[in-house]
Amino acid sequence: MKVHISLAASAALLALAPVNATLAAPAKGAATEVPSQLPRNAAPLHYSVTVTPNAEKLSFEGNVLIEFLLKTPSDSVTLNAADIDFRRVTIAKGRAAAMPATTTVNAAAQTATIAFGKKLPAGRYTLNIDYSGKILQQANGLFALDYKDPQGAEKRALFTQFEAPDARRFVPSWDEPNYKATFDLTATVPAEQMAVSNMPVAARRDIGNGLAEVRFGTSPKMSTYLLFFGLGEFDRITKQVGPTEVGVVVGKGNGPKGQYALDASAKLVAYYNDYFDTPYPLPKLDNVAGPGQSQFFSAMENWGAIFTFERVLLNDPKITSARTRQGIFSTDAHEIAHQWFGNLVTMAWWDDLWLNEGFASWMESKATAHFNPDWQSELDRVNGREGAMGLDAYVTTHPVIQKISTVEQTSQAFDTITYQKGEAVITMLEAYAGETIWRDGLRAYMKKHAYANTRTDDLWNAVEAAGAKGLVKIAHDFTKQPGVPLLEVKSAKCVNGSTLLTLTQSEFSRDRKAETSAKPQRWNVPVIAQVIGQAPSKTVISNGSGSLQLAGCGAFIVNAGQSGYYRVLYQPDMMAALQKDFAKLPAIDQLGLLNDSQSLAFNEYQPVRTALNLVDAVPSDTSQRVTEDNVSTYGYLYGLYEKDPARQAKLAKLASNRFGPALAKLGYKQSPSDSTLDANLRSSLISTLGYMGDPAVVAEAKRLFAELETNPAALDGPLRTTWLGVIAQNADQADWDKMRKLGQTAESFLVKSSMYRLLGSARDTALAKQALALALTKEPGSTLSAAIINGVSGDHPDLAVDFALANREAVEALVDVSSKSEFIPGLGYGSSDPAMIGKLEAYAKAYLSPESRKPVDQAVAAIQTRIKSQPRIRTETSAWLDEKAAQ
Repeated sequence: MKVHISLAASAALLALAPVNATLAAPAKGAATEVPSQLPRNAAPLHYSVTVTPNAEKLSFEGNVLIEFLLKTPSDSVTLNAADIDFRRVTIAKGRAAAMPATTTVNAAAQTATIAFGKKLPAGRYTLNIDYSGKILQQANGLFALDYKDPQGAEKRALFTQFEAPDARRFVPSWDEPNYKATFDLTATVPAEQMAVSNMPVAARRDIGNGLAEVRFGTSPKMSTYLLFFGLGEFDRITKQVGPTEVGVVVGKGNGPKGQYALDASAKLVAYYNDYFDTPYPLPKLDNVAGPGQSQFFSAMENWGAIFTFERVLLNDPKITSARTRQGIFSTDAHEIAHQWFGNLVTMAWWDDLWLNEGFASWMESKATAHFNPDWQSELDRVNGREGAMGLDAYVTTHPVIQKISTVEQTSQAFDTITYQKGEAVITMLEAYAGETIWRDGLRAYMKKHAYANTRTDDLWNAVEAAGAKGLVKIAHDFTKQPGVPLLEVKSAKCVNGSTLLTLTQSEFSRDRKAETSAKPQRWNVPVIAQVIGQAPSKTVISNGSGSLQLAGCGAFIVNAGQSGYYRVLYQPDMMAALQKDFAKLPAIDQLGLLNDSQSLAFNEYQPVRTALNLVDAVPSDTSQRVTEDNVSTYGYLYGLYEKDPARQAKLAKLASNRFGPALAKLGYKQSPSDSTLDANLRSSLISTLGYMGDPAVVAEAKRLFAELETNPAALDGPLRTTWLGVIAQNADQADWDKMRKLGQTAESFLVKSSMYRLLGSARDTALAKQALALALTKEPGSTLSAAIINGVSGDHPDLAVDFALANREAVEALVDVSSKSEFIPGLGYGSSDPAMIGKLEAYAKAYLSPESRKPVDQAVAAIQTRIKSQPRIRTETSAWLDEKAAQ
């Protein structure tokens, strides 16, 4: 699953009573070490599901035949069910007559206990369950998405989203990843619509009254959360990759917009077949596009039928930027990697979720770099690692492998630590093991555990057995304990043409610096370092200290190549040497050094001046990616002075002088000859300089916006959203009204969604209030309104939170279940107002259970740290800026 990582850096589940089920106590024995929320007396073998959806009434009728194994004599079984109305239940053994059974639903536990009336002996049985359920309007269970077709007609399509605990809303089931079974799915649908599931259609027949019965082929053995059903007025385009038919399913008329994703999918399936040395096992692999959006996820890896929201799948020439096309490819790479890592081999329980998501993120980066080397996508891993460290340095963090005790905590596990730290740790371990040994270990793991479930150590043992001696110990340190190692270079001596480094290991923290410095955690830290221009050297720092000998003398970089998950603190003279030779570093080390330096400075490990001097040393001809990072630093500093317009004006002028020439060289229009990196840099420069009020950029945005009056296509193209973003931030009432009109008259849902999201980004308070009010109307559509509120929180977090709390029930109805307890804390995450802490604490006390308040704790920690650190950062930054002005 590709999850939206918000400012609060976690996606979570609303603290409703039905999801506070705790784990059943594990029985003794190796076979029961995997946690479960269900009794262990039964396990499913095969589901035959029949559904008849009524899209208009938002309900469906269902029947399921569940073949299951009763492991011990019992008078009942318990499985999962939520929002299910049981009509009739029977149980039978073989060809014996079916016996009626009674059902007791525990809504709080999301379970149903089926009692047989007497104790039955162990053996194979079949449950026959008639039931009905709800079609939701947010992305959980079976849900509906409304849109207008190209002719303007109102349409409704149905899709499913089951990860983590929502298959139980579609079919009563053992809805946990360790309970794998095969599935048959049959659906009664409108005859003119297309039905899609994990497997190809096995049979279709008209049954009269405008209806058709569609039966899909039997699925492989898989977990419930990977089951998929989609229904609507679709087109399907395909390519053949060996025995696999690769397809993209889109709304009618959108076929050409899906071609880019289809071409990417075909390449990726062939690449993964080779990398894993295990062929994709299903006869087809579709990627199904849906309008709208979720606050929780953008795509989901259902086996053979990936679901992806249109805005991260379709390539529309009127609106799609180069960066969005990169996102299409990387999202595709992530979800297709899951077909092996997650679907074929599945984590046994949600505490090992990172086995799915961290590895899919890592494979996404590897595959993207393989096919698109000119994108410099390896630098994305540095930015991803930075995001993980930002969360991992707070006391509210958690280990990569975390204890999951409730359904609620399962959804909260989809966060930056699981994805980005997971990816960063894998990157480090691959560098330690070597690419060939690492790949050999993965291949052995895949073959051994195909169609089964695993724990993290199954993978570590496979890689160490392939030749990575000592890997298990390192892996345990970085996955079983939280936090960020800090390596301090104590000394560097040049002796006989070599440099001897002395290193100590502490712990980096954003809110416990004194505590972690006095008593840091210990890690076995793989280190790669090199003198600039010389061959790298490797070692493992153990027990808090170590040394490393480097070839050559001169400026050196620790964490060369940026594969390590740790921060590096240099002595002042070492930083001065790196600053002097900064241009000689490869782009990935430039980016890593900038990120380390700023984080250490802003969290009081070194003076802010040290970081800003390094920012100032970035040459104008460096990598476009590094320039993007550099301009964003100026944007961050600009935001620090929101209550000091004079200082903001000086920063804006400095940024315009520094980056204006680069933008002038690129030009305001994208050329067909532009590289992807140039196109992305242009967009970043326009966005950030526009945010800072650069006169030339704002004037060009207004000129283009005015041109829409006579030329509706004036903004069409890859910079459309970029220019409109500048307008939205600086909008007056007339601008805002005009943008709203563009959303109302948009020719596609893709364009509509981008327009309505931008309406929330106005810095004018009165317009922000109008955007909030608009979000509670039907105009944007049920899945876009939450994005408007979230947009308001960027510049007005306090306003957004006050509004959400005052309209809590209405706002929560706009957010899918998996995001609800994260949504309001996420709105307040960027606040610097001490009063926000009290608001969030009161919200948690009134509406969240102890298990679900992690997003509030994370937001409070961030706000407290910001309140403490920002005055110092402003003071030191002001002194640095004054010195520059005086030069």
